[in-house]
Amino acid sequence: MKIGFIGYGNMARALSKRWATTHKVFIGGRNTESAAELAREIDAAGSGSISDAVQFGDIIVLATPANAVEDAIQNAGGADAFSGKVVIDINNPVSVPGGPHDNVGEYYLPISFGEGSLAEHIAALIPGAKIVKAFNMCQASVWEMDPPEFDGRKLVALYCGDDSGAKKKVAELIEYLGCEPVDVGELKYSRLLEASACIVIKFLFSGRDMRTVLNLIQPEVKPI
Repeated sequence: MKIGFIGYGNMARALSKRWATTHKVFIGGRNTESAAELAREIDAAGSGSISDAVQFGDIIVLATPANAVEDAIQNAGGADAFSGKVVIDINNPVSVPGGPHDNVGEYYLPISFGEGSLAEHIAALIPGAKIVKAFNMCQASVWEMDPPEFDGRKLVALYCGDDSGAKKKVAELIEYLGCEPVDVGELKYSRLLEASACIVIKFLFSGRDMRTVLNLIQPEVKPI
């Protein structure tokens, strides 16, 4: 797969480093020097601007802060630049610690989408793209684990979207990380994934281990 990252922060580093071993990965961002630095670190196929990353990738990972998504789309060349692309939204519409609205262990939602989610908002901004919500429910240090396991159990990575072909590709990327992909349905269920992530984020801001996760556990089914 050809994967273009928009962003070069902790989440981009964790995911791109794992995928670069078997896929062609391109790092793009507003600061091309920072993009190049990460590209060298993970031995990526290349680096450059946001527009370069979108042109390169068949799969685009939106790894910017949630409040920078609209600017990233414009810097990529607008909605038409994403036409036909699989776009993975890994963001959550929450603040970061230290902001003017931050209290210890608290968070807030700075972007309002009415009854919708950030992923649905992105889908409306780039209607020609195939949006999949995934990788938003864990902090970057979890994706650095090889594989992410907890008490001997695989991490179950939940994802959703409206395009079955796009979701199949995302499931393959999840499996490569050593996780179990579970499709929760249409993109409208991204509202639940984002809300669930807020619970994890609240725990993290309160001082819990950064590898704290919500994992889907079911009893072992033994053969008769």
